[in-house]
Amino acid sequence: MIIHNVKVYPSKIHLPKKKQLAWKLAEIASDNAKLNVKSVEMVINRIIDNASVAIASINRKAVISSREMALKHPKNNGANLFGVSSKLKFDCEWAAWSNGTAVRELDFHDTFLAADYSHPGDNIPALIAVAQQKKISGINLIKGIITSYEVQVNLVKGICLHKHRVDHIAHLGPSVAAGLGTMLKLNTETIYQAIQQSLHTTVSTRQSRKGEISSWKAFAPAHAGKLAIEAVDRAMRGEGAPSPIYEGEDSVIARILDGKKALYKVPLPKKNEEKKAILETYTKEYSAEYQAQALIDIAKKFNKKIKNLGQIKKIDIYTSHHTHNVIGTGANDPQKMDPNASRETLDHSIMYIFAVALEDADWHHVKSYTRSRAKKKSTIKIWRSIKTHEDKKWTKRYHDPNPKKKSFGAKVVITLKNGKKIIEQQSVADAHPYGLRPFKRQNYIKKFLTLTKGIISKKESERFLKIVQNLKKVKSGQLSKLNIEIKRSMIKKNLKKGIF
Repeated sequence: MIIHNVKVYPSKIHLPKKKQLAWKLAEIASDNAKLNVKSVEMVINRIIDNASVAIASINRKAVISSREMALKHPKNNGANLFGVSSKLKFDCEWAAWSNGTAVRELDFHDTFLAADYSHPGDNIPALIAVAQQKKISGINLIKGIITSYEVQVNLVKGICLHKHRVDHIAHLGPSVAAGLGTMLKLNTETIYQAIQQSLHTTVSTRQSRKGEISSWKAFAPAHAGKLAIEAVDRAMRGEGAPSPIYEGEDSVIARILDGKKALYKVPLPKKNEEKKAILETYTKEYSAEYQAQALIDIAKKFNKKIKNLGQIKKIDIYTSHHTHNVIGTGANDPQKMDPNASRETLDHSIMYIFAVALEDADWHHVKSYTRSRAKKKSTIKIWRSIKTHEDKKWTKRYHDPNPKKKSFGAKVVITLKNGKKIIEQQSVADAHPYGLRPFKRQNYIKKFLTLTKGIISKKESERFLKIVQNLKKVKSGQLSKLNIEIKRSMIKKNLKKGIF
């Protein structure tokens, strides 16, 4: 790995193209480096993971809307929509839109946390959609996905967006563009222009994750993927982009991020170095914000220790800056304490999540978020007794560059009415690569079988799992086999009409 320094240059100083971050990212995408065997296998795991959560969300409101929009854009020899007959084809950008929304809706797929946040699995729907339409082989799809993860993970390590309340999809647009560049075997110049366009068009604010969080949280990554597809299409036709998009006088960094005195350090693999960033990412065992994963495990331990939860006086959670300020009481967001809050908001309230997990000793992607569950009197009592606190030790561990030392946990102190204190702490979730029981292929398959039970047939389930695990051997034009079909009668519709 090498560290690429990124800073702003005034217009009077010409920054050569080959010294720009976008060019460096494009070089990674076009280098055709040797594939790492473990990275290839992890791609397959994450495609299974994505399919699990997409099918589980198939009839949720946002997914229905995105699917119906896509249905209005049929295309011969196009791409497939999750749940819909594989014989039907649609514009790849709209397939990416629909399938990307389905993947993101439950907030239940993979994650990478560093200076910023990310769900790198959000790259996959856009790449699969284009691969289906362009009749790409399984191995070239894999190469593209590996590049997308490499670019997004390293951008997340080096450039903090949330400090300026910029949504993390600003790293997703460039990573999708880079992955498409690898998959389509585009030259460095074309990928460079597409990356710049993708960044320019995918900068948005984090209000999507603040206050009354709406369904846009599910649409946002799909939108970034759709815009990246369009950017690649334009670049392939010879069109240019705002440049230099990262380093320019009026660039994203200069005007939106740290400003003209900024200095970012982005780690990048050397030319022809194996891309292994995907191995640093991790999926979710529970359908909740990733920083809640270890805390759910902690809550389950407390459930066994405390016989009478009614004796709890208060709960203090000592954790990282991110957890405290984004999903904790440090956010100063009353919505996070409101039993009438949306599912999306409850998903971003560690106080709610911890209270429910403490009472139930479990977490369910549907039952744990129901209105009746949120309004349970005993839950509200525990919920409102919880305060989070930043502990600089946990913040430091959150940012540790060593994957084996990096942590997203907390120390929890529960004070009972009799004054007794009970303490538990945990660095990473049990399912984390360095946790007590790291997710392996069998865990991804189990998650798939659990979430799709009663929605797809056993035959369809077995067919999909067989083809995806042999993805390396899937020939050009055969990637429609990655689609999962559901009985037409089980697919719900939104009766409200839009423009299309």
